[in-house]
Order: sequence, then C-alpha cells, then structure tokens
Amino acid sequence: MDHKMVSLADQVFDELEKAILNGTYQREEILTEARLCDELGVSRTPVREAMYRLSQEHLIDLSVKGAKVIGVTEQDIEDIYNIRLRIEGLASYLAAKKITEEGIQELQRTLDLQEFYTQKGEPEGIKNMDDSFHQAIYRLCGSPALRYTLEPLHRRIVKYRKASFSTRRRAENSLQEHFAIFDAIRNQNAELAEKLTIKHIENAKNNIISGGNATCQD
Repeated sequence: MDHKMVSLADQVFDELEKAILNGTYQREEILTEARLCDELGVSRTPVREAMYRLSQEHLIDLSVKGAKVIGVTEQDIEDIYNIRLRIEGLASYLAAKKITEEGIQELQRTLDLQEFYTQKGEPEGIKNMDDSFHQAIYRLCGSPALRYTLEPLHRRIVKYRKASFSTRRRAENSLQEHFAIFDAIRNQNAELAEKLTIKHIENAKNNIISGGNATCQD
C-alpha cells in the first residue's frame, strides 16, 4: 500500500474512531463498507483497513454482515479509570520533577482557557481544555511509555467525560482540581502532584458512575 493510501486509511480510522467514541455510531449499530464509503466519500480499501484496525481496538466486531459497533462498555469505563488511578499520578509526579518555565506557561494558558469555558458553561470547550491539560502532563512527564499508555485511555472515554462536564458543579470542581495539580507541579512538589492527580481521577470516576453517565446504551 502506498503512502497516500496509508494516510487516507489513517484519516478514515480517525474519523470512524471519533464517531464511535462520541456516540455518533451507536452501540450494536451495524456499519457496512458500502455505507461508510458513501458517508466518507472514499473507496473500499481505506475503509476496509480502518475497520480492521477498529476491530483490533475492540471498538467494532467484524462479521459477514458488516461491523457491529461495540464502543465502550460499562466495564471498559471501570477498567480505564482504575488503570488511570494507578499510573496517571506517576505522570504528574514526573512532570513536577522535570517541569520547565515553558511547561508552566503551557499549563497556565490551558487552565485560563478552561476557566473561560467553565464560566461560559460550554462543555465542548471544557472537554477540549481538559484534554489539553492532561495531554500536556503526559508530554511533560518525559516518559513516552506513560504518554502512549495514557493518551488512548483518555481519548476512549471522551463521550462520558463530555457528559460529565455538562454538570456545572463537576466542571467547576474539575477546574479547581486542575489548578491545585498545576500549583503542585509548578512548585515541583512531586508527591503532592501525584496525590492530587489520583484524587482528581477518583472524583471523575465517581462522578461518571454515580451520575449514570456510564450507561452505554446511547
């Protein structure tokens, strides 16, 4: 397969993954190659490659009838948060140890924007800045292994994090938790940064589960 086709397959994969994770394609929905080719305006080859990759990610189940959307199950959400509880604190710990002035400024800009969207009550903007904050920490920790473990997990539950931010109280609490983590990282208090991050992930998990956002039927 040439580079152009690989690039197109990557684009199709990204589009389909996003549509599955944000709920555009519903759990149990059947996706066929013909339908996806028509919707995306591409040939069967990149669609077929993307569908194979999605099946490897356990987001769809391939069969002769097409692809059945699996999406993210309640058990997936439970497992993802439990994994993040174990290792995301380490990312903040390492980021605090290695933080630079440039990194501090990046986190500050992200939090300023998150505060702006929180005050305006815009879940999409809040979710995007939440992504940026966590992804910045994943980069700043200086561990590619941690980064490439955490980024897919964070992305996989995008629909449920966005629903969580629709609740103003959780959006405001999350912002304050981010500010506290930021202060610990900026002051190079690695132990506190780790502790606050673990508590932050635990709060997010409890909010999603107790709020019913972990129901994967819609």
